[in-house]
Amino acid sequence: MIDLTGKVFIVTGGNSGIGLGMAEGIVMAGGSVVVWGRREEKNAEAVAQLKSLGGQATGHACDVSSEEQVIAAMQASVEDFGRLDGLFANAGRAGFGTKFIDTPLDEWRAVMAVNLDGVFLTLREAAKVMVEQGEGGSLVAVSSTSAVHGAANNEAYGTAKTAVNGLVRALAVALARHKIRVNSLLPGWTITDLATNAYESDVFREVTTKRTPARRWADPAEFREVGAFLADPSQTFHTGQEVCVDGGYTIF
Repeated sequence: MIDLTGKVFIVTGGNSGIGLGMAEGIVMAGGSVVVWGRREEKNAEAVAQLKSLGGQATGHACDVSSEEQVIAAMQASVEDFGRLDGLFANAGRAGFGTKFIDTPLDEWRAVMAVNLDGVFLTLREAAKVMVEQGEGGSLVAVSSTSAVHGAANNEAYGTAKTAVNGLVRALAVALARHKIRVNSLLPGWTITDLATNAYESDVFREVTTKRTPARRWADPAEFREVGAFLADPSQTFHTGQEVCVDGGYTIF
């Protein structure tokens, strides 16, 4: 049994989808969660949901592509519970679906700002706190199966998620001396707000479902146990890994 009693974790993009699923897993294991999201109303709804599960939770509005907002949100989050034991860099945005040869630089940069720069900023600020505390902890970056297979017409998204895996490997080495574990999570097709358009396309849903050995898309609640596992302080030797939870999509 995973016991996260007394531990505090930030989940960016934790007000819905996979982020909320992982946050639920953390509070169900006894941990406390600070939800980051751009919309205060959605943050409040997520916090209420987490509290209904018997956990402690707070929320802060934050656009992870803004260095100033990330720094401010980190300070406020640490003040909420007095410590930090881990962070899940989960906030992300979808690509534009533009053909590569027609992709303007501003679209490329818009995706990178959230999906790569945002991960860098949140992991950096969390690492500062955890190194100063001197008690170790867990950092998790949410990547994607797009980092494994070709993401046609979504090159910026796939490139950002691939770069996230490289950042995770580098940080796993750099922060090991501080007893900070760093891993990435690669979710498969999951029914979330971010993937609504894809899921509502009968053709796309059928194609991806047939390619998935589990023959379905995941529910965000299925990431509860995954979140608790990656947060688990007893997993002291698990670092620098890409944890793929995709129903077998990338191996089929």
